[in-house]
Amino acid sequence: MPETAVAILNWNGAELLRRFLPSVLQHSREARVYVIDNASTDSSVEVLKNEFPEVVIIQNDGNYGYAGGYNQGLKSIPEEYVVLLNSDVEVNENWLQPLVKRLNDQPELGALQPKILDLKRPEYFEYAGAAGGWLDNLGYPFCRGRIFDELEKDQGQYNEYQELFWATGACMMVRQSAYSQAGGLDESLFAHMEEIDLCWRMHLRGFKVACEPASVVYHLGGGTLNKISPQKTYLNFRNSLIILFLNLPQWEAFTKILQRLVLDGVAGIKFLLEGKVSHLWAIIRAHFAFYSRFNALARKKMGQPVQKMKDLPGVYPQSIVKSFYLGGKKKFTEL
Repeated sequence: MPETAVAILNWNGAELLRRFLPSVLQHSREARVYVIDNASTDSSVEVLKNEFPEVVIIQNDGNYGYAGGYNQGLKSIPEEYVVLLNSDVEVNENWLQPLVKRLNDQPELGALQPKILDLKRPEYFEYAGAAGGWLDNLGYPFCRGRIFDELEKDQGQYNEYQELFWATGACMMVRQSAYSQAGGLDESLFAHMEEIDLCWRMHLRGFKVACEPASVVYHLGGGTLNKISPQKTYLNFRNSLIILFLNLPQWEAFTKILQRLVLDGVAGIKFLLEGKVSHLWAIIRAHFAFYSRFNALARKKMGQPVQKMKDLPGVYPQSIVKSFYLGGKKKFTEL
């Protein structure tokens, strides 16, 4: 059976390590636990050395963000199965075994996530990944258990194994060979939506992505970047346009980006009416950042596999924006 690792990316998270590492170490005895440190300036490394000597520390020489941090760290991790785990996730007994078993049983699986519940309200799904990620036909992400900011109560409605479009970077087990074939995480994205892009590139290379609900973890959320920060708005909107362009056939990409220009404008107006001018400006900056990189992205896309969105798993064939705001469909089960 392939060996398993749990890899936690850290940047100035000493207190999060103190709070959450004990549960990971207690309930992951069949795995080697690594902390990849993105050149923290707090006491993180000292805390690890003094309080958690069983953890293997990988020290990056700079803050490479989520994508670059993991790409650098995984070079030093030999295990074939690696859980990319946020530093603010609490795990419990038997969280790891169902993930390992599923990867063993299904060699075509490239990435797999557990069911993710909210640590503060454990009866509810958590924003970052819930019971697995989907995209609508224009590339807007949502989850089983969470559409936009509407979180469902976990009543067992997503307790069946299901293939997805994307698995959350908050807790995602990857097969290193699939990770490598897909090219790893795209470091130019820096943070946000890079796990969607990775899963998309896995699909394009014949791998599958899924949720294993027999495994459950609890995510604090907001530990690194506030859920409603303008910087997150900027990264999400910019990165969404980038991954649409890179992974879709040219004509389909242009068509969807034109439609996104309109809908993203509507989102900007909504922010303006709510008095969130900084978020409106974040959307504008995101679009200009994408257009300014167009030639570089076109070169990057050359020779890469692409596929029509309708042929991929985990794609909602309609607009989630329309279904949610005009159709009143607030739950995944209503779609």
